[in-house]
Amino acid sequence: MATLKPSFTVSPPNSNPIRFGCFPPQCFLRVPKPPCLRQRLVFPRFRRTIGGGGGGLIRCELPDFHLSATATIVSGVSTVISVDQVQIPKGEMWSVHKFGGTCVGNSQRIRNVAEVIINDNSERKLVVVSAMSKVTDMMYDLIRKAQSRDDSYLSALEAVLEKHRLTARDLLDGDDLASFLSHLHNDISNLKAMLRAIYIAGHASESFSDFVAGHGELWSAQMLSYVVRKTGLECKWMDTRDVLIVNPTSSNQVDPDFGESEKRLDKWFSLNPSKIIIATGFIASTPQNIPTTLKRDGSDFSAAIMGALLRARQVTIWTDVDGVYSADPRKVNEAVILQTLSYQEAWEMSYFGANVLHPRTIIPVMRYNIPIVIRNIFNLSAPGTIICQPPEDDYDLKLTTPVKGFATIDNLALINVEGTGMAGVPGTASDIFGCVKDVGANVIMISQASSEHSVCFAVPEKEVNAVSEALRSRFSEALQAGRLSQIEVIPNCSILAAVGQKMASTPGVSCTLFSALAKANINVRAISQGCSEYNVTVVIKREDSVKALRAVHSRFFLSRTTLAVGIIGPGLIGATLLDQLRDQAAVLKQEFNIDLRVMGITGSKTMLLSDIGIDLSRWRELLNEKGTEANMDKFTQQVHGNHFIPNSVLVDCTADSAIASHYYDWLRKGIHVITPNKKANSGPLDQYLKLRDLQRKSYTHYFYEATVGAGLPIISTLRGLLETGDKILRIEGICSGTLSYLFNNFVGDRSFSEVVAEAKNAGFTEPDPRDDLSGTDVARKVIILARESGLKLDLSDLPIRSLVPEPLKGCTSAEEFMEKLPQYDGDLAKERLEAENSGEVLRYVGVVDAVNQKGTVELRRYKKEHPFAQLAGSDNIIAFTTTRYKDHPLIVRGPGAGAQVTAGGIFSDILRLASYLGAPS
Repeated sequence: MATLKPSFTVSPPNSNPIRFGCFPPQCFLRVPKPPCLRQRLVFPRFRRTIGGGGGGLIRCELPDFHLSATATIVSGVSTVISVDQVQIPKGEMWSVHKFGGTCVGNSQRIRNVAEVIINDNSERKLVVVSAMSKVTDMMYDLIRKAQSRDDSYLSALEAVLEKHRLTARDLLDGDDLASFLSHLHNDISNLKAMLRAIYIAGHASESFSDFVAGHGELWSAQMLSYVVRKTGLECKWMDTRDVLIVNPTSSNQVDPDFGESEKRLDKWFSLNPSKIIIATGFIASTPQNIPTTLKRDGSDFSAAIMGALLRARQVTIWTDVDGVYSADPRKVNEAVILQTLSYQEAWEMSYFGANVLHPRTIIPVMRYNIPIVIRNIFNLSAPGTIICQPPEDDYDLKLTTPVKGFATIDNLALINVEGTGMAGVPGTASDIFGCVKDVGANVIMISQASSEHSVCFAVPEKEVNAVSEALRSRFSEALQAGRLSQIEVIPNCSILAAVGQKMASTPGVSCTLFSALAKANINVRAISQGCSEYNVTVVIKREDSVKALRAVHSRFFLSRTTLAVGIIGPGLIGATLLDQLRDQAAVLKQEFNIDLRVMGITGSKTMLLSDIGIDLSRWRELLNEKGTEANMDKFTQQVHGNHFIPNSVLVDCTADSAIASHYYDWLRKGIHVITPNKKANSGPLDQYLKLRDLQRKSYTHYFYEATVGAGLPIISTLRGLLETGDKILRIEGICSGTLSYLFNNFVGDRSFSEVVAEAKNAGFTEPDPRDDLSGTDVARKVIILARESGLKLDLSDLPIRSLVPEPLKGCTSAEEFMEKLPQYDGDLAKERLEAENSGEVLRYVGVVDAVNQKGTVELRRYKKEHPFAQLAGSDNIIAFTTTRYKDHPLIVRGPGAGAQVTAGGIFSDILRLASYLGAPS
């Protein structure tokens, strides 16, 4: 006879009480015989009528529990009451919560979880809990030690006991503590016996392992239920091995038996009715009542199954992150929390490694369209991410991008099976993947050419050798006969997946994706896209994984365009540029979403490197204090090797031909180059053509506006003319600020040497004025303009009028040159006088004669009304004569020398690069 705890009492007149409760099925209660009940008794508390009839029948209906109890008056000594099984109510009155191991990691966190449960105003609540943090690992460690006959399993088991004993003592007291500790010690005794058996056998069956591993959930669920009950709320704890029935599959997973689980849930509830249920996650039973587990992400799966069984309003997964991110925040600093995801999007992202939910967790709730909410137990103010099936008509109206998120899978290898004999041969693909199945490998992605000439697929790198050997064995005859040309293994690969339900209805998504990868100089080895278009998957080099992830995320989510910058040559121009970057950094971030991070500064002897970006307010001080010996290889690796910044640029502020010789290798590696250094573009023609050919074929940018005219838009104007179909006839100009200053001031009675000395003292010349007066600088600019116009000229092809007297070219120092220069003032004074007598002025110009395909650097005379005669200071002026501007040349004029304008021209190129890489233009 069962011991019962009735929930209310009916007291008929002149009789002992009949106590009614929530009785289990097949259970009877005997009470003393009452007289025949004829009157109707009303109990407002239950809002139902209990009545008696001539047949001696008592019937009670409890709406809360759908319980039907019948009392039949039997003549004789006793009355027998039978109770039908309760059916648990289902529907939106239920909310399901799941708390992971970190959420219940210690006593304080368990209290926090209890508070969350109490504050949930749902009518009914079912809470699924994992084992305390690290406990499941400790349980599996017990099994491993026992299997290997390591006696330390006993001390490890004692550590498990102590962890829970201390937690319970902090949480509970009195009878609750005694009851829990009694259960705990009983469980530990059973585990000790089980582990002893495993120790003796040296082997643990799967059922033994599952039995041991699942105890952590039992203990955390019991402790949490006691804590909730201490607040005065009705609460029961559920061992889900009594309820959840699953069938093991061959793929080390389990399939829930929803029909049987529903029956057992009703049965459990008839014995344990409660509005708050604390259930164990991870564990279940087979149809033969053998304990098992739900395998990977089992607690999440438990919550989803329970949510489906209860037809709950929603399932909330509590974890330690604010929600689902658009990308792994450890790899992409700008990753954002997604407000909503469709079931399909969450499925796709989790398959590709995103920290969302395992796909099988989503399946049970999809069936009843139950939303899953991902919340942070440590940040209750964060709304989290809702995973649901939104209506088609208002799906994600607030989103600006059709791509919801990006994920990567690393440590893969690509296998390519290729051959003309595959085309049109039925069963080839079946044979290929049959081999893969035979070795137990997991295929992550498949891509097949429409010609059927090749099939490639990605597998984990640890499985690639077995797969390759199996394929070579299976297709050895086809390989020998030439029907298959190769079975190629491409190691060190990663997969990048873009996921979004709206990708299917948005043109250009793939184009944008591949454009972002190309601009980051990332090569794609294979592509796969499902016909549903929920995801586009690409295979890339493993070393490019993080860089690719940041590049595509930045492009789609319009997050900050970040550039890793390396400054070479912190001299006058480089230092001015660094100061300009410092002054504009905040404005660029706030108004243009551009984050320029100077990762390195190097001179000829000392360099300064940083992993996060140099503090430009102190760069001079830091260079002196923390600078190390300059090493161009280390410097380049520092700027380009930072995978957290997808795009890098090296800014060469020197005039060094040795630095310019690195440009080709930098561009080939995907490093953008910006420079005012003229040596590369005016150097040997074959090297220049090779450099430009690489630039045109790649998405790596090479900008050099400041090589001609400092900050003036000379190169961009010339390109604009050519790209719009204009034809260059002639380019003529004063393109040296120094020589412009000299001849603008070489007037009246002033000698040429006097003007040169003045310019040198003012800092308008190179330290050795011969570098300016030789005309070589102007000649290099003429070569650059000629080559931009399509002429294939070398520096040796240009006749150059040098202003350095021949006897002074051999001076050993600038001081000696300046001392002897006045001796040669007469020749230029004579030329000036002849020009003035003709109403003209002298100007030092460079000329590109595109018609005759030649160039010159010379001292020419111009009428005083000519634009070249009206310059002031160090201004530059360039005149473009084209088929469109034949009668009236297009003129660009402005400051052509000075650190500020030259640095400004470089800065402008940096911003132009940022706009090409996705920043707002």
